[in-house]
Amino acid sequence: MGRLSLFFALVLMISALSLVTARFQSRQLFIEVDRLEDRARELDTDWRRLQLERAELARNARIDGMAREELQMVTTSPDRTIYVTGGGAPGGAPGGAARGERR
Repeated sequence: MGRLSLFFALVLMISALSLVTARFQSRQLFIEVDRLEDRARELDTDWRRLQLERAELARNARIDGMAREELQMVTTSPDRTIYVTGGGAPGGAPGGAARGERR
């Protein structure tokens, strides 16, 4: 009878430890699921932001393409830039450079 009681006590202890371990793992998994759901929400927000940026860039590229094709516009370059100096008499600016003169 003593051996049987000892055996059942041992089985009961193992069962209790198993229950505690299972609950601990369950809590850990719940925390991990919650963390991953938060990350999924962040990624979804980033995805939506990136879609908006892509749409904006596509719109800007379309406007740029239309400006180049329909209006014959080109990108400026330093050799085509006219620098206007301020202040000075209409006949000439200080230093000998006339207004609107290319440098």
